[in-house]
Amino acid sequence: MIRLFVASAILCGLYNEAYGKASLDMDIDMKLKALNKPAVKTIKSEDGDIIDCVDIYKQLAFDHPALRNHTIQMKPSVGFGTTKTTIPNNGSKPITSQSWSKSGTCPKGTIPVRRVSREDIIRASSPSHFGRKTPRRYDFLDNALKHKGNFNITAERLRQPRPKDRSEAILIALGYNYVGAQSDINVWTPPGVQFNDYSSAQIWLLGGLSDTFETIEAGWVVNPHVFGDSRTRLFTYWTKDSYATTGCTNLLCSGFVQTTTQFALGAAVEPVSTQSSEQYHITVSMYLDPNTQNWWLTCGNNVIGYWPGNLFTYLKHSATAVQWGGEVYSTDVRKKPHTKTTMGSGRWPTYLFGEACFHTNVRIKDFSMQIKYPEYLSEYSDEYDCYSTKLNRETYMSEPVFYFGGPGQNRFCP
Repeated sequence: MIRLFVASAILCGLYNEAYGKASLDMDIDMKLKALNKPAVKTIKSEDGDIIDCVDIYKQLAFDHPALRNHTIQMKPSVGFGTTKTTIPNNGSKPITSQSWSKSGTCPKGTIPVRRVSREDIIRASSPSHFGRKTPRRYDFLDNALKHKGNFNITAERLRQPRPKDRSEAILIALGYNYVGAQSDINVWTPPGVQFNDYSSAQIWLLGGLSDTFETIEAGWVVNPHVFGDSRTRLFTYWTKDSYATTGCTNLLCSGFVQTTTQFALGAAVEPVSTQSSEQYHITVSMYLDPNTQNWWLTCGNNVIGYWPGNLFTYLKHSATAVQWGGEVYSTDVRKKPHTKTTMGSGRWPTYLFGEACFHTNVRIKDFSMQIKYPEYLSEYSDEYDCYSTKLNRETYMSEPVFYFGGPGQNRFCP
C-alpha cells in the first residue's frame, strides 16, 4: 500500500512538472508570436542582433486596447525647438546611427524592430514580466502637485522610504508643469553590471500621485537580464500605474508607436566613451504635441516615435517633475554586500569630463512654450557613498554639466 502511494506521488509529481513545463513553453510561444511581428525584410547586424523591418501599421503598439482605432501621427505638429546653447560644447561628439545600420536599411513604410529570442524571455521571472520594472513609489510627487515653486527635495526624499531594489543619482526639476525635457547624455558602457541588474543613464518625465504615478523615460541602458549581453543600448520606458501592471521597456509590450526607419529601440549604441579619450553623447528630447497630446521622442535629429496621449491620465496634459541622471536596479542595493554594478562610467562625478558620465544642455519646456534651463534644480542620490552627483559650472559663462555615477560597492559602500 505504501509502495503504491509513493509510486502515485512520484507519477503525480512528474505529471505536474511536465504539465508546468508545457504550459510555460506555450506562454513563451505566445509571447514570441506577439512580439515578433512578420518581417518585410530582415537584417543581421554584425553585433549579433537580428533586426526585423515590420510594416508600420502592423507594429505591436496597435495591439493595445486603447489604440485599436488609432490613426498614426507620422510626424509631430511642432518640434521641440532650438535646444542648443550658443556656448561652444565641451568636445563630446554626437552619435547619429546604430551598429545594425551598417548591415542594411529598412524600407519606407516599415520600422526596425530588434527580434526577441526564446532565451531572452526564459531569463525573465515569467513571460508576463519580461522587459518590465518592479513597482515603486515617488513620494515627492504628492507635494509637487501641491507646491508651485521649489521645496527641499533632498529633505523630502530623505524622510520617505527608499525603494528596496533601485538606486538613483539625479538632478530634478520641480515647481512647474512641464511639456518637454532634453539633454545630451554622455554614452558609456558601465563596467561590471551584474547579470540580474541594470544600469541606465536617462531622462524621466513624471506625473500623478506617489503610488499611481505615470512616467515616460528614455536614454541608454546596460541590461544583461533583458538583452543577454553587456552592450550599451538605446531604451525607452513608460507606465501609467507606478510600474505595477502597465508599460515596459522599448517595444516589449503594446503602447509606444515607432515612426522612424533609422533607429531600433533596444539596439546597440556605438561608439561609447572611454576614459581620458573621445567622448560621445546622444541628444534625447521628449515633448508634448499640443495638438494631439502625444508625447514625442527624438534622438538627435531623428524623430523616433511617440507615446499616445490616451495611454495616460496625468501625462495627457503635462508632467510635474523631470529627472536627469542614472539608475541602478539590483536586489543588492542598500545591503551588505552591496552590488558591484556601476553607474555611468563607473567613476565618481568629481573626476569630471572625460572620466565621469554627464548630462549637459539640460533644458525644459513649460506652458510658456519657451525652452529654458530649469529655474529650480536639486541634486539627489539614494546612496551617496555608492553613486553620487555633481552639478558643475567651469565659469560663469559656461554651460552647466551634471555629472553622476559611481562604482557601487567600495570601501565606503561595503
